[in-house]
Amino acid sequence: MIAAEEYVDEKLKCHHCEDLCRQEHIVYDGKHFCCTGCKTVYELFQTDDLRELYESRNKANPHLAGKYDFLENEEIRNKLLRFRSEKHNIIQLSLPDIHCSSCVYVLENLSDFHSGVIQAQVNFLKRTAEVHYNPQVIKLPELAGLLSSMGYPPQFNMDEAEDKRRSSGSSGLALKIGVAAFCFGNIMLLSFPEYLGIDESMDDSFKTFFAYLNVVLVLPVIFYSGKGYFQSAYKGLKRRFINIDVPIALGIVALFGRSLYEIVSQTGAGYLDSLGGLIFFLLIGKWFQSKTYDNLSFERDYKSYFPLAATRIEQGITTAIPIAELKPGDEVMVRNQEIIPADAILLSDQANIDYSFVTGEEKAVVVKGGEQLYAGGRQVGERIVVRITRPSSQSYLTSLWNNQAFKDTDDLGTEEITNKISKYFTAIILSIAFVAGLVWYFIDPAGMWQVIAAILIVACPCALALSAPFTNGHTLRIFGRNKLYLKNAYATEKMVAVDTIVFDKTGTLTESSEGKVLFAGDPLSEKEAGWVRKLVENSVHPISQKIRKSLRADTEFVITEFSEVPGNGLCGRVDGHVLRLGKAEFTGANHEGKAGRVYLSIDGQQRGYFETNNRYREGLKALVDQLTGYKLAVLSGDNDHERAYLQTIFPRGTEMYFRQQPQDKLNHIKELQQRGHKVMMLGDGLNDAGALKQSNVGIAVSEDASSFSPACDGILEGNQLKHLAKYMDYARYGRKIVIASFIISFLYNVVGLSFAVAGALTPIFAAILMPLSSISVVGFTTLTSNFFARKKHL
Repeated sequence: MIAAEEYVDEKLKCHHCEDLCRQEHIVYDGKHFCCTGCKTVYELFQTDDLRELYESRNKANPHLAGKYDFLENEEIRNKLLRFRSEKHNIIQLSLPDIHCSSCVYVLENLSDFHSGVIQAQVNFLKRTAEVHYNPQVIKLPELAGLLSSMGYPPQFNMDEAEDKRRSSGSSGLALKIGVAAFCFGNIMLLSFPEYLGIDESMDDSFKTFFAYLNVVLVLPVIFYSGKGYFQSAYKGLKRRFINIDVPIALGIVALFGRSLYEIVSQTGAGYLDSLGGLIFFLLIGKWFQSKTYDNLSFERDYKSYFPLAATRIEQGITTAIPIAELKPGDEVMVRNQEIIPADAILLSDQANIDYSFVTGEEKAVVVKGGEQLYAGGRQVGERIVVRITRPSSQSYLTSLWNNQAFKDTDDLGTEEITNKISKYFTAIILSIAFVAGLVWYFIDPAGMWQVIAAILIVACPCALALSAPFTNGHTLRIFGRNKLYLKNAYATEKMVAVDTIVFDKTGTLTESSEGKVLFAGDPLSEKEAGWVRKLVENSVHPISQKIRKSLRADTEFVITEFSEVPGNGLCGRVDGHVLRLGKAEFTGANHEGKAGRVYLSIDGQQRGYFETNNRYREGLKALVDQLTGYKLAVLSGDNDHERAYLQTIFPRGTEMYFRQQPQDKLNHIKELQQRGHKVMMLGDGLNDAGALKQSNVGIAVSEDASSFSPACDGILEGNQLKHLAKYMDYARYGRKIVIASFIISFLYNVVGLSFAVAGALTPIFAAILMPLSSISVVGFTTLTSNFFARKKHL
């Protein structure tokens, strides 16, 4: 009996995908569904007696019990985990069976399959996933078993050779290609009489023998070379997801079933040569795609990563070095608001570590001397010294930058489009194949199977779904080459929408490392100068570092009670004396003089001020002239002594605000957004962290990449600010390339499906076209991206 279908007006969860139903949704068989697609898959599962799949959520696969028990070993687990706490562990897993955008979609929604998974982020090109999970809800062996049951068995590398691109599955793929090629060639050889039209003169016993020999030869092609498609399709369906391998598996089954029927009934020779060629060319395409992606990888390793640095201590001398050069045993100084570059042991007495960069949870943890510290934690307070225990990973620290806690909740543009494509594309193709097969059943029943197989194989969402990632990946690479380091591809899309650019003054429009520092007031003794140097060396602010470099005094003093108040200054107790350094009102000075003065008080007594001469960046006037299409504004924490000079650089009517506290800057960004503007903010990433996070695009301008804010979308080396207009123009070119790639991919699928539905496309030719569609998009985005980069001299 067919269950009644009706439309209701409630807000409930879909029985199939568990998304919230819209107000008008479908009720079928007493269950709620958000769309017709979910209802159809539910019906399919009922037909195939797969009802238990809806009850399998949050349950481990009993067949995998014991397979991953080695992950219970404490030593092994410590090697694998990136971060661990009572309720939040992080592990990066190698998943070589990731091969299309549908895989990315289902893995990044891993939390839907088990409540113990907090989030998952996939690197498609490296075939890895960073999984955050709650160890009190799901243990590591269970997590591995869950992934394996979904068709993505993790590979564990105890040596952590994460920079190697070649997966261990490549040799297995080559062997499958070899078996398919051998069998395909022999099937064709035995089919020559049919090709040449001389099979009619052959003895029937020979024809039957050759036919059954072809069946024997095609079996290893299907069940060895092609088994990956069946495994992936089965495990996808088992977890309520129709991936791209479902239509391929159905196409293989259709061709084999029809061929076997014709051979057994002696009504024809079947299509075993087409079937062997189909799997052979699909595997060749998979291998070629993999090589293409590797060669055009956008990992941003070495060339395109922002150049993180750390301060190493050797024999009492501090040296800034790239984190890639850190080795276990090195002692590293970590100042206030700096990132711990690698797993380490705390040598100082105590540290206050903020792990929000790692977990997204804003809660500082007190760590005692000798305890473990994890890479990505941020020190809050006076500087600490740590000893490195594990080599630093540039790629891991950059992946933290993309923690979902720091992602926007706005519409994700082309990413949202590609997610929708991945979700519904395969279901649409299955529907087209079913309708076309029904029509061809009445036109030519024998040719129906060729048509169905061609439709199922030629359609490919990968080209459509990879258009934006590859184009934006090229944009990231080219920007990185020119010292603008964006945290993800979506940042390039947000740059296109910007209509307002807001500049901070100190450290953004001015050079933080240039200019003399003079002290005016009561002369400081050598000991007092040492106290000041001890205080400022705990801060990474550009002005603090200027003052530190200007003082040569000894710093062998003990500092306690250190604090840094954004927008105001520093305070701390050094050698028992209270020092305050910053704005006049912060230190208790009677009045504030011209911009660039940093006032000092010791034990409540005013001692004078440090004067830093501002030097504006080279090419600033030319940059402003190139940004004529944008509304510009300047925000500064200093007084307005330099307003007149800035008015000679910026166009008439430019909004300029001075004496701005961090909250004032954030409020101004909000006000601009409320007026309908899309705002880019450029600041130092320290005092401007709130404004950078609030803005649509936040760029931290920095001379020292050892500190940066997870709130920002990118880091720009200070001497490259003059090229900002070029970056904005190139981002617009990137959007045009994405649109053109979408059109090419869409046309490929429309034309390919049209020929397949018309019966003018064989399964073998469809198997050749399928990977070529993705490769053509990759080639197009590569050529056009490089062309426009040369055009803009980037």
